[in-house]
Formats: sequence, structure tokens, C-alpha cells
Amino acid sequence: PKHYTTINVGKLASLPENTEVTLASLMNAGLLTTNDGPLKILGDGELTVPLTVKAAAFTAGARNKIEAAGGSCEIIEA
Repeated sequence: PKHYTTINVGKLASLPENTEVTLASLMNAGLLTTNDGPLKILGDGELTVPLTVKAAAFTAGARNKIEAAGGSCEIIEA
């Protein structure tokens, strides 16, 4: 099975508007402390800030919440 580094959309809510979210930027911000593989965004929590999220995978719920907040989801090759 593929290993991912996962984070819930709710954790992204503390980021400034229009932040470009990547595995590296989340590590730099201290929101992630371990790199277990490509970034996968999960759907728990609420998100109200528009973010540009670049990750290897998104759950449907995460994608919906990111787009509903005015952000965008971009699949990047791991």
C-alpha cells in the first residue's frame, strides 16, 4: 500500500489566505512534523480561507471544502 503524509483540511485553516500549500510549506509552518511520503489532504474540519493546495491526493470531502472556500486543488506527481 502507498504511504502518504496526511493532514485534515481543518488544520489548514490557520494559514493566511492564498497560501500555496505543499508538503514542504506545511513542514516549514510546523503543521506537519513527519514526512511519511506524498501529501494527502483529508476532509475533517472546517476551512474558510482560499488556499492553493498542491498534493498527491485529495479525498472528495477535502476537495469540496477547499473549492467551497474559494481555493484550488492541484494533483502533483509524487
